Amino acid sequence: MDKELIIRSSSDHVDFALLKDGKLIELQKDEGKNNFSVGDVFIAKIRKAVPGLNAAFVNVGYEKDAFLHYHDLGPKVSSLFKFSKSVSAGKLKDFSLKNFQFEKDIDKGGKITDVLKSNQSLLVQIVKEPISTKGPRISSELSIAGRYIVLVPFSNRISISQKIDDKDEKDRLKRLVKSITPQGFGIIVRTVAQGKKVAELDKDLQNLLSRWTAMCKKLHKAHHPSKVLGEMNKASSILRDIFNDSFTSIHVDNEELYFQIKEYVQEIAPKKESIVKHYQAKVPIFEKFGIERQIKTSFGKTVSMAKGAYLIIEHTEALHVIDVNSGNRSNKANSQEDTALEVNLIAATEMARQLRLRDMGGIIVVDFIDMTNAENRQKLFNHLRDEMKDDRAKHKILPPSKFGLIQITRQRVRPEMNIKTREENPDVIVNGKEVEAPIGLVPKIEHDIDQLLKKDYKKITLNTHPFIAAYFTKGFPSLRLKWFFKHKKWIKILPRDAYTYLEYHFYDENGNQIK
Repeated sequence: MDKELIIRSSSDHVDFALLKDGKLIELQKDEGKNNFSVGDVFIAKIRKAVPGLNAAFVNVGYEKDAFLHYHDLGPKVSSLFKFSKSVSAGKLKDFSLKNFQFEKDIDKGGKITDVLKSNQSLLVQIVKEPISTKGPRISSELSIAGRYIVLVPFSNRISISQKIDDKDEKDRLKRLVKSITPQGFGIIVRTVAQGKKVAELDKDLQNLLSRWTAMCKKLHKAHHPSKVLGEMNKASSILRDIFNDSFTSIHVDNEELYFQIKEYVQEIAPKKESIVKHYQAKVPIFEKFGIERQIKTSFGKTVSMAKGAYLIIEHTEALHVIDVNSGNRSNKANSQEDTALEVNLIAATEMARQLRLRDMGGIIVVDFIDMTNAENRQKLFNHLRDEMKDDRAKHKILPPSKFGLIQITRQRVRPEMNIKTREENPDVIVNGKEVEAPIGLVPKIEHDIDQLLKKDYKKITLNTHPFIAAYFTKGFPSLRLKWFFKHKKWIKILPRDAYTYLEYHFYDENGNQIK
């Protein structure tokens, strides 16, 4: 299993595409202007407590107030109040918590009005980004994530990732972490810490403690509300969470970002530094690795799969619905049950990919093809669980119901990735009549070529949609060959998966767009 990370940078955002054996499994976008990312810590103002919801609305500087439920306060919220108030006032300058006197834990079944009052200042962390009309979801149980461990202030608990199955390894890690954990802090050991030595864990811990100290120093003069601790840049946070030995290459098309990532990989995995490569070819990076084509085939309402089967994905306000269809696969197996099992297994694999790719969250209901054999239903359920093991979002899968439905809940912490793949009718109007594309496009492109060649361009390259490119280059004599006979100059044609059907651009010999 080979994994590649392809990073495309533009002036206003950065796109991250994760490939597994050449297939796109995750797509994320960093727009830079997003000041409310998961993990960011704010010094915020309590706007008002709402007893009916047992929650409070909090001003974190976003246009809509953030939502803080009583259960997200954490048992040590009183200690957090006391600490942040003392630090903000400049009375407390020791941020280690070693000599800090903790307050009594709040009651688990208490009321929000007993703990929070309007205009109080509180340290909070974003746990769910603003989605649609809702503001961010926040928590006052702070945590700072590192490569191997997560640091939890105002706690004394040491937890080990449940994905580490080996009991001896769990005991070893717990023993090592216990020996280095400072007083007043708890630690969660991440899955990637498996097999690591105490020196590596301690180095990660010291880095997290320095970030905690830097955050506390900001509190003294910080405006309320304002961000006091930001997540690391998107590239580093993605690598921190998913990087492992299965990565074979990381391609970046921006020089500054390339050096940042190279430096980070050198820090977390020195032996893998050589896999970070600066992409400098003229062909767009997503085009080169076939990502644009995969995006267009993966984000529509209908998703094609192997052997003619396909998915229909519908989104409603309350949930997502996925319907599995066998397509032209129906007549190719020995029995209806065999067909159903084969298609359902293919669909489960693709569905697990789609959930990660689109970052679909909330409730997902999947209508698989009915199977009468209980053993086959169990086989499907086990296969789906295995396929979703790599999904970083928390999720729960229920066994198939009597109606053949499988229900899934998946954590949603940021807006769903939604890319429009449907295009307008590509037919064009010529002399008042509708002409089928690309035939109607030919006179326009030929006119542009005539105009450009009159300006003495030595070489012209036409970038266009793959279907249009094929229309110009296939057959004998092809349209391109006719242009050569007419102008005595060869027009290079490059197909571009990212283009819409009628989109095209001309470039000169230096790669500069001329029309």
